[in-house]
Amino acid sequence: MSDKSDIKKETRDEIVETGSVVTQSRFGKIHCITIIGQIEGHTVLGSDTKTTKYEHICPTLAAVEESEEIDGLLIMLNTVGGDIEAGLAIAELIAGMTKPTASLILGGGHSIGVPLAVAAKHSIIAETAAITIHPVRMSGVVVGAPQTFNYFERVQDRITSFVERNSGISADKFREYMLKVGELATDVGTVIYGKEAVDIGLIDRVGTLADALEFLHKEIGKKNEKST
Repeated sequence: MSDKSDIKKETRDEIVETGSVVTQSRFGKIHCITIIGQIEGHTVLGSDTKTTKYEHICPTLAAVEESEEIDGLLIMLNTVGGDIEAGLAIAELIAGMTKPTASLILGGGHSIGVPLAVAAKHSIIAETAAITIHPVRMSGVVVGAPQTFNYFERVQDRITSFVERNSGISADKFREYMLKVGELATDVGTVIYGKEAVDIGLIDRVGTLADALEFLHKEIGKKNEKST
């Protein structure tokens, strides 16, 4: 009885400290991580802002890939964007993993959340979830020079190229959604909901947590069959 209580407490502590947890079933062990709020990069955000710190996520992903005990990875997303460099770094790590990976967009997958979602081998969006696609933006003082606008364009190309490589949408179509006018009140861009994200080839399917776990269970089974 005390052992079960200790396990539950360890699980709760892990969720509180890292926003992640390892679940085990007859199908194998799955590491679940949450990416929420803003992706925090080199600048520390305020204490009243929900953040995901890339210095926490990056080593976690490396540990999951290297671990002989973990069989798959589930990424649960509800993000409003954040630091582009940090977001792309996390997305590249996910895309480069050999273990089964699935992403589940819950609530919102805005801005840099899009590459994070499509980086997984299988991406799922909840029916009520939304994706916001918009151009690269920068806060603070910006030098109004050709070099600055060229830099913005190249950053957008990096994001667009990554999304095209890891989903079923073309770069031109994604850029069209990114630069669309009339959709957002104070900005250019597009808000896309559940089924539409699937219809345009951005996300693999509309689904739930059960669907994401079912995919991982099947992929883990296939991988185990090959290794025997």
